[in-house]
Amino acid sequence: MGQIFHRSTNFIARFSLFAGIAVAGLAGLVIYATPRSPYKTNQNVVREQPIQFSHKHHVGDDGIDCRYCHTGVETSAFAGIPPTKTCMNCHSVLYKDAAYLEPVRESYRTGKPLQWSRVHRLPDFVYFNHSIHVNKGVGCSTCHGQVNQMALMWQSSTLLMSWCLDCHRNPEQALREKKDVVNMDWKAPANQAEIGKALAAQYKLRSTLELTSCSTCHR
Repeated sequence: MGQIFHRSTNFIARFSLFAGIAVAGLAGLVIYATPRSPYKTNQNVVREQPIQFSHKHHVGDDGIDCRYCHTGVETSAFAGIPPTKTCMNCHSVLYKDAAYLEPVRESYRTGKPLQWSRVHRLPDFVYFNHSIHVNKGVGCSTCHGQVNQMALMWQSSTLLMSWCLDCHRNPEQALREKKDVVNMDWKAPANQAEIGKALAAQYKLRSTLELTSCSTCHR
């Protein structure tokens, strides 16, 4: 009996099989990677603002403490966005006639707040409290990056749940003395594990089981 299929059919069958496996693997990789990419997390994405406020200038060059503008960071779940009056404390004197700052002056005259674009946005089902982190020795730069080097503000971390859990499983790696919480240039010393363990006891951190409990962040 003659051969029904041409000999090349074997090659085509093998190629189709391996191509199908490769396409399925690539599709799986895309499905896995897309939610973790800046396209979805907005990591490293610069936000346009009504005034292109430079943290590098105000924090890095002028040395303004984070808490001067973000007044609620030590006592509230929210760090707080400064009212226009805070800007005018300086800019009623400094660059008081600069055209660039006219939106600030108009906001102050009319009492209408500037509409800042939020850079760090968590889902509604996530509860995050700034004050508990700051008062437990977690520094601003741990989550926000080196703000003192950002001419325009961006989200330096993914803010994914896995990123949060990395710290909640091993908080000692991020703990620092409270006097260094707003120090943007702080780097973990070689003996951070030892220091972090001592600070965890001093600050009375909860157990890893409690820190990783669903109800800690989802309420």
